[in-house]
Amino acid sequence: MSRPSSAEGVVVAQVRPMSPAARAGVLAGDRLVALNGVRLRDSIDFHFQAGEGTLRVELEREGRAASLTIHRREGRDLGVELLPPRPAEISTCANKCVFCFIHQLPKGMRKSLYVKDDDYRLSFLHGNYITLTDLPEEELQRIETQRLSPLYISVHSTDPALRHALLGSPRVKGDLLPRMRRLARAGIKMHCQIVLCPDLNDGAHLERSVGELAELHPGVATVAVVPVGLTAHRERLPRLRVHTPEEARGGVKTIEGWQREFQPRLGTRFVFAADELYLLGGLEPPGARDYEGYPLLEDGVGLVRRFSDGFLRALRRVPRAVEPPRSVSVVTGEMFAPRLTALLEKVAVEGLSVTVSPVGNEFFGGNIAVAGLVTGRDILTQLSRLPLGDLVLLPAVALRDAAGVFLDDLTPADLESALGVPIRAVEPTPRALLRALLGTLPSRGC
Repeated sequence: MSRPSSAEGVVVAQVRPMSPAARAGVLAGDRLVALNGVRLRDSIDFHFQAGEGTLRVELEREGRAASLTIHRREGRDLGVELLPPRPAEISTCANKCVFCFIHQLPKGMRKSLYVKDDDYRLSFLHGNYITLTDLPEEELQRIETQRLSPLYISVHSTDPALRHALLGSPRVKGDLLPRMRRLARAGIKMHCQIVLCPDLNDGAHLERSVGELAELHPGVATVAVVPVGLTAHRERLPRLRVHTPEEARGGVKTIEGWQREFQPRLGTRFVFAADELYLLGGLEPPGARDYEGYPLLEDGVGLVRRFSDGFLRALRRVPRAVEPPRSVSVVTGEMFAPRLTALLEKVAVEGLSVTVSPVGNEFFGGNIAVAGLVTGRDILTQLSRLPLGDLVLLPAVALRDAAGVFLDDLTPADLESALGVPIRAVEPTPRALLRALLGTLPSRGC
C-alpha cells in the first residue's frame, strides 16, 4: 500500500449560508490546518475534533495564515462541506488479486477509474473495502483511538496461504485474523466480503472462512458472499471461470443453511448471499425480514427484494389512466431485466405502454450484466435497432459522476441526440421509476 502525500489540513468545498462557519467567516477554498490546537491530517481528524461548542480554527487563505473562532449551539451542524481527498492523498492497493475488477478494465478509460484504493479512511467514511494487508502500526492505533467503526474488510479466505494466493502473492505477508481479532477487541465493527471464485475459495474453504469469521462476532457483524465478476479483458491474468446456475443454486442453499444455524446462536443470520447468486440460479430472493435491515445493500445484498417490495407498495397509488398516452422504454442490465419485466407487467394504467430494453454489456463482456456497468455506447448501439416510443428511461447508477457521464464518457445528451428520443436518467427507487413512467414527458435534454 503506497502512502499518501503529506499535504496538511482539509480544504473547504462550500459553506452553508447563515451557518456557524459562515458567521465566523469561513470561506470556500480555505485550508483548515488545526482545530483547538490539534493539527488536522484529514477529514476524519476534522470531524473527530469538531464536536466542541467553541472551535479555534487555524487556516490558510490565499497563501496566508489566519485564525478565527466558530461558536455553535450543541448539536448544530457547522455548515462546512470538505473537498474529497486528491488521488495522491489516498492509500492505494499493492495487491494483485486474481479477480480484481480494475485489472480487467479495457484500456483507454479515464485515469481515475484505474485507481485501486486500500485506504481505511475511505472504508470508514464511504464503505470502501480494504484488505488490511499493509497497514502500519500507527494507523491501526489510530483506528482504535478514534474508534473508526464500522470498517469493511475484503477477506476472500481466512486460510493464510490461500488468501495470499488470491491477493496475488503480495510482498507483504501477514495473517488477517490476528488483526481482525485486535480490531474486534477494540470495539471496531467489521463488515466482511468474500468474492467467491469457483474451484478456488468455495466448498470447504468457504465453510472454513465463514466459520472462523463467525467466531469473531459481534466484532464481525456480517459476511457478504459475492460471485466473481469477469470481463472479456483478462489478458495475462489468471484463468478463472464464473458460476453455473446449478452452482449458484447450491451456494444459496449452503448459505441459507448456515443462516439457520447462526440465527439462534448469534442472534443474526450473519452470512448473506448477493442478489446475483439468486438471479443467476433463477431463485426468488428471501423476504425483507431475512435481510435484517439491509446493512449490505452496497454489496448487492437485498437490492432486488427491497426494490420489488417497494415497487408493489408504490403501485397501489398509481392512477388508472394517463394523459396524453405514452410509450416508454426502460433500460436495464440483462441480469435484472426478467425481474423488472415481471414488475412492470403489473402496471395496469390505461394509456401507458412500457417496454423493458435489456442491454447486453459488450463493452466489458464476460459475465458483466448489471445495470450499474452499462455503457453509453452499448445503450446507443442496441437501442438504435429498437422502436423506442416517446421516452427512454436510463438507470442513473450507470452515470459515474456529477456531470452525468457513462463509464465510456458518453452522456445521456449524446444518446438523446443520436436516438432522437427524450432521455431521462432515473434513480434506482420504485417511486422514482413510477414517477418517470407516469409524469409528463420531459422537454428535449436530460
